[in-house]
Amino acid sequence: MNGTPDLPSQHDRFAGLDMLASAVLVADADGLVRYANPAAEHLLDISAKALSRQKLVALFTNGEELGALCEQAIAHKYADLRQDLTLFRPAREPLHVHSIVSAAGEAEVVVELRENVQQLKLDREERLLDQSLANKELIRNLAHEIKNPLGGIRGAAQLLELELPDVHLSSLREYTQVIIKEADRLQTLVDRLLAPHRRPHIVGDVNIHEVCERVRSLVLAEFPSGLAIRRDYDASIPEFRGDKEQLIQTVLNIVHNAAQALRSRIAAGDAEIVLRTRVARQVTLAKVRYGLALDLHIIDNGPGIAPDIRDRIFYPLVSGREGGSGLGLTLAQTFVQQHMGLIECESRPGLTDFRILIPLP
Repeated sequence: MNGTPDLPSQHDRFAGLDMLASAVLVADADGLVRYANPAAEHLLDISAKALSRQKLVALFTNGEELGALCEQAIAHKYADLRQDLTLFRPAREPLHVHSIVSAAGEAEVVVELRENVQQLKLDREERLLDQSLANKELIRNLAHEIKNPLGGIRGAAQLLELELPDVHLSSLREYTQVIIKEADRLQTLVDRLLAPHRRPHIVGDVNIHEVCERVRSLVLAEFPSGLAIRRDYDASIPEFRGDKEQLIQTVLNIVHNAAQALRSRIAAGDAEIVLRTRVARQVTLAKVRYGLALDLHIIDNGPGIAPDIRDRIFYPLVSGREGGSGLGLTLAQTFVQQHMGLIECESRPGLTDFRILIPLP
């Protein structure tokens, strides 16, 4: 048959590429996509059929750089061209990829795109750090703005109660007491918001397994049956300098949240939380490279975090539990960042994994 081969014949030619985990696109000399493997469909979120009608450079708003690499490969200027690229797409997240471009025959080019996991991780950490700094500034400003008028409201209610005539005291005192009690409740909330910024950072030698054992005993005392807290410790982890009480509070907040989420499984008797410690090597935290880091995982077999709050769980006053304050994870994140560390979370039904990374000496 004359003319350009159709998509099925192209697929037959490159069928061996279907099993590759990295995205592979084959384009002709005019830049038209002739083949895309399943990994490319997944990465670009476009079907192979739709891709086959498009020019490679048109897939990205900054596709000219990738197009120039393809032209050089077709001209046989290089055996292959390797370059880290950030490819932008309309209304989608940018792709951070390592590209490998090479000629295939006289008039075709093979483009392999591998996600740059390290860059994605750095971007995510940077977003988490920016979010945390914004949260802390918001909390401090909001708490101070609430604190002063709150004291005035409580004082005014007390004075009003003293001025009430005795005949009306029993009936009206109820209302002044509501004002005073609610003002006290808000004062407690404000104090909790400001707590990590008021308390001095008390540094000493910390054994992370002593921290985990303290938390384990506290939570099992509250949930004595139906919940197993399993240890999976790496005994070789060295002590490090840190604030032991802050770290106990951090781990306790996360483990207690997990236990609360596991209530139905506790009732069924098959709830489990795993405390796993490991050493991570060559870790980048807040753009600083560390040779060693504590890698603490707190894993539960609960229902998972609701998708609508999964990206906001470290925001203040965001809670997935009825009656929750939404401060536990915010405080945990603040304490870990005061140790130059990071908290990450992955969650799906049946498994939620909070990961705490803290630099080690």
